[in-house]
Amino acid sequence: MLHLDMDAFFAAVEQLTRPTLRGRPVLVGGTGSRGVVAGASYEARPFGARSAMPMHMARRLIGVTAVVVPPRGVVYRAASKRVFAVVRDMIPVIEQLSLDEAFGEPAQLAGATAPVVEEFCTELRARVFAVTGLDASVGAGSGKQVAKIASGLAKPRGQRIVSRNDQKALLAPLPVRKLWGIGPVAEQRLRSMGVETIGDLARLSASEANALLGSMGPALRALAQGIDDRPVKEGAAAKQVSAETTFPRDLMSKPEVRSAVQTVGESAHRRLASDGRGARTVTVKLRKADMSILTRSATLPFATASRDALIGAAQKLAMDPVEIGPIRLVGVSYSGLSSAQQEVLFPEIGTTANEMDQVTETPHASSDAPATEGDQFPPGADVHHPKFGHGWVQGSGHGVVTVRFETRTSGPGPVKTFPMPAEDLTHADPLVSLDWPDV
Repeated sequence: MLHLDMDAFFAAVEQLTRPTLRGRPVLVGGTGSRGVVAGASYEARPFGARSAMPMHMARRLIGVTAVVVPPRGVVYRAASKRVFAVVRDMIPVIEQLSLDEAFGEPAQLAGATAPVVEEFCTELRARVFAVTGLDASVGAGSGKQVAKIASGLAKPRGQRIVSRNDQKALLAPLPVRKLWGIGPVAEQRLRSMGVETIGDLARLSASEANALLGSMGPALRALAQGIDDRPVKEGAAAKQVSAETTFPRDLMSKPEVRSAVQTVGESAHRRLASDGRGARTVTVKLRKADMSILTRSATLPFATASRDALIGAAQKLAMDPVEIGPIRLVGVSYSGLSSAQQEVLFPEIGTTANEMDQVTETPHASSDAPATEGDQFPPGADVHHPKFGHGWVQGSGHGVVTVRFETRTSGPGPVKTFPMPAEDLTHADPLVSLDWPDV
């Protein structure tokens, strides 16, 4: 079994298409006060920056050398499509988990020796890099669990082959949280009983595992023992992405519910960003203290991956515990997924309510306010100039906009500053930055 995982995929694609960023600590994600890191380059990680961290924290850790760019989902999807087209040339059937990782079980490696597997993995990684310019790490093992752990240990730009004879030694000392299916709640329960490593879990009896982890206990114990016969299967695209949290104490006020919706909505949005599609319908699920469930949904005019638009719609669906009673669980889901997306300029406009009694509007700036120069060409935006070609905005303000003109094949490009209004600048298709003629 092989597990291929692209290295720092979002940040790597930005460095590929914007050569000036190569070798620099790049953070991909929201730039606002509540922005979250969707991807961090390997240059950013020694500072402690990582995915899912608040952006303001990551920027503070790195300092003035940090480069923050907004996500460009359409570019990541195109790069992902090309990566896995290469992979399928060598492994016809793969189980793609997200834009940047997949399992494969090449028939030609059945019963192969470690050197043969090494050679195959080396060729696979080399082909991916030759065609896309992006690095991948590959893990090989007897099953999905070992292969996935091996690819993580191989990062970046590496490969790790784990034989059946070696897998016990590899798994045993690892923290139990490394095991697929062990979340924070299960981890805490196990640690409270002295089970801290995968080896500790492997040594439990089936009845002990069942007592600690419920019906999934025996299966997780088997994984800890290296027993994993799950096959590779082509998966159907998910119909929705979601996240939910049960709180240690009931939520008693509207501000508490809104804060919970924000946090849970961001978690669901990170999964949406990984999926690579946009969503049209937002649903908020509330489980009350009496265990009854209320759901409310809203449908946007078109699918979008905009974090502000989707979470903004979720916030409008938040209900007041004073009116409905204490709330113990909050969930947010995004559905109506589509690869065809539009950017939402005014998230507060055009929401259609379904299965709702009332939508409470959240405060927002008046749409009559004049647009600023930063709104016209925000940092990170792809632009075109008739003389200098394709570029991206490095900064704007104080009556000027600064653009770096470069693409994947150009090498680090020149910087030009234009007075506003920059009449020769127009917004451009981000895919042009890949400079792949067939895209």
